[in-house]
Amino acid sequence: MSWEPIILTLKLALVATVLLLFISIPLANWLANTKNRFKPVFEALISMPLVLPPTVLGFYLLIAFSPNNTFGAWLDQAFGLSLIFSFEGLVFASIIYSLPFMVHPIQSGLSSLPKSLSEASYILGKSKFQTLRKVLLPNIKPALITGITLSFAHTMGEFGVVLMIGGNIPGQTKVASIAIYDEVESLNYGLANNYAIILLIFSFLVLLSVYLFNNGAIKRFWK
Repeated sequence: MSWEPIILTLKLALVATVLLLFISIPLANWLANTKNRFKPVFEALISMPLVLPPTVLGFYLLIAFSPNNTFGAWLDQAFGLSLIFSFEGLVFASIIYSLPFMVHPIQSGLSSLPKSLSEASYILGKSKFQTLRKVLLPNIKPALITGITLSFAHTMGEFGVVLMIGGNIPGQTKVASIAIYDEVESLNYGLANNYAIILLIFSFLVLLSVYLFNNGAIKRFWK
């Protein structure tokens, strides 16, 4: 069994999760506080990956990023960036596909905080950014941990989107889910099981750590 797909999967999940965190915090903060009448529209767009078949999202990303398309051609000419059949394309697709798994927990956590926290911070002369970083985020650690973990685990399990946008290039886009599909097609069920059991165990441990953290079990253990 080659460990390359597993390592590539972990790399993809890590890069996508870090980028998602920086994107989702300001977005979730805006959603939690805005009174914009178009807020439901933005929330619906962010939540689309939850109900949209991955192949649909992957298909439209494939069309959009294709060099034969205006947008894809512009990316290639302006930045020398080709998002089709590349690791960068997988990262971009993963960010879109896992966005609600990061935004929703953070938005929920921020929405649950009393407004008096922000107001007291403003009275003390703190800016909105300082208030978010030093006051609000430290008070929603369980929501942050949940968003990070769910996004990481969800990215690890992607199949339809990564297959459509990345194809099956060893060392570049062949992640573990694609490797499982390949082995099943080749009737190598034993090898497919090896990949699958690794993802199964890793995903379980990641999710278990979230529930233990949120229930305070980890803190009690170390005490």
